[in-house]
Amino acid sequence: MSELTAPTGREPALRAIPRDDGSAPRVLVFGATGYIGGRLTPRLLNAGYRVRVLARDAARAQSFAWGRDVEIVEGEAQDRDAVAAAMRDVDVVYYLVHSMTGGKDFEKQDTAAAEAVADAAAAAGASRIVYLGGLHPDDAELSPHLRSRVRVGEIFLESGVPTLVLQAGVVIGSGSASFEMIRHLTDVLPYMPAPKWVRNRIQPIAIRDVLHYLLGAARVDESVNAAVDVGGPDVLRYGQMMNGYALEAGLRQRAIASLPVLTPRLASHWVNLVTPVPRSIARPLVESLQNECVMKNHAIDDLIPRPDGGLTPYRRAVALALGRVDADGVETSWQDAEVSGAPSDPLPSDPDWAGRTVFTDERSVNTTAPVTEVWRVITGIGGENGWYSSRFLWAVRGVMDRVIGGVGLRRGRRSRSSVRPGDAVDFWRVEAVEEPLVLDSGSRGGLLRLRAEMIVPGSAWLELRAVPDADGTRYEQRAVFFPRGLLGRLYWLAVLPFHGFIFTGMAARITAEAEGGGSR
Repeated sequence: MSELTAPTGREPALRAIPRDDGSAPRVLVFGATGYIGGRLTPRLLNAGYRVRVLARDAARAQSFAWGRDVEIVEGEAQDRDAVAAAMRDVDVVYYLVHSMTGGKDFEKQDTAAAEAVADAAAAAGASRIVYLGGLHPDDAELSPHLRSRVRVGEIFLESGVPTLVLQAGVVIGSGSASFEMIRHLTDVLPYMPAPKWVRNRIQPIAIRDVLHYLLGAARVDESVNAAVDVGGPDVLRYGQMMNGYALEAGLRQRAIASLPVLTPRLASHWVNLVTPVPRSIARPLVESLQNECVMKNHAIDDLIPRPDGGLTPYRRAVALALGRVDADGVETSWQDAEVSGAPSDPLPSDPDWAGRTVFTDERSVNTTAPVTEVWRVITGIGGENGWYSSRFLWAVRGVMDRVIGGVGLRRGRRSRSSVRPGDAVDFWRVEAVEEPLVLDSGSRGGLLRLRAEMIVPGSAWLELRAVPDADGTRYEQRAVFFPRGLLGRLYWLAVLPFHGFIFTGMAARITAEAEGGGSR
């Protein structure tokens, strides 16, 4: 096992219990490339489990630091054949899939996927299912997303396979959507007009404690089949959470006014406007705050011991998250959640374009900078570093995308300095990363390919290459657009005049940045 799959923390006390034959138990993780799953998987490895993951994109799973240490089965949770194949010889199943950005039929999709997994687990003789659901009151009308999570938990509890449903509320950790919403609302607004739910009581939980309970769930006795609440030691109002963040971030506490006229729909638009969290993710988060989310019982304490040192207080969780952000050490992020409706097909190879309408914009610049410096700039593009040309035009395009329901430029990126397949970079998605290599037989250049997730009438990609040559490096840049119908062709013609400013300047400044060694 590589050193990178051995996170520090409080996990070693929750080591895997060997099978009767002495072999390590096998776990199957659904959602391993998501926010929670991407952190749980290396901790399972570190605890001594054999880990198998079901991933829609095997290349994306392989790009994680733990990718070489797990067995990867490619497929989706609704694909019964793929699920059955992945379920063979599995002891514990972790189901960490949620349709946060799903379309209108997400409840049906959630149900179908949960039923496929439950049936396969029962047929394969799995000893336990662990599902991370949502903390909720029993006597209130739930939002569609929270209602769907409750239903998924019920399907597993009724499956015949012993199931532990961990019901968590607001998760506080670097990269979590809930933390980022609190962070940006507090950072941006000295005065906060807010919906009346800012006065609701909430029991947040640190991501490290969620991971602790998930690890412990694999060791719970097979006689247990239950849904239990999990939460941190503090019960706070949402406004108190914002001001707790302000204190940890060195800001003044914010004045917060409760306004009864802000409906969940209007509030999600407000969050979309002032934070990087897009409306598609903000709305289920906002809807989940309509009711008080406090633990109804502490049955979890009879099943899984609390971490050494106790549960993490809210402000300590915030401080830990801010430390990760400052150190550019965010493991996983909400930013990398899949966007419903966004194109997902990879860029076809050039020969496959025959007979299709395709528009391209290609630029090339020679530079004396070494390949490593050009590659450093390429892989740092977007987010805080920007796009190295026409900031105003990029900003306008980002605003336009947000207005029509897209993710916009402010989604940013998980890390300031590294990328892996599946990462979000503003309104692009990393489709391919090929690191430059220096071999005895010659050098291979580096490639970064981005797939557009902004709303456009067609499919678009942006390729950036650093190619070694005799005098340094040749920087190559190619934009590819497959239009959809007449509107797609008109769109390309409309943006064509701006390409001269954007793409020419982009190529020139990227190479200049590389030659300057980062001294912009």
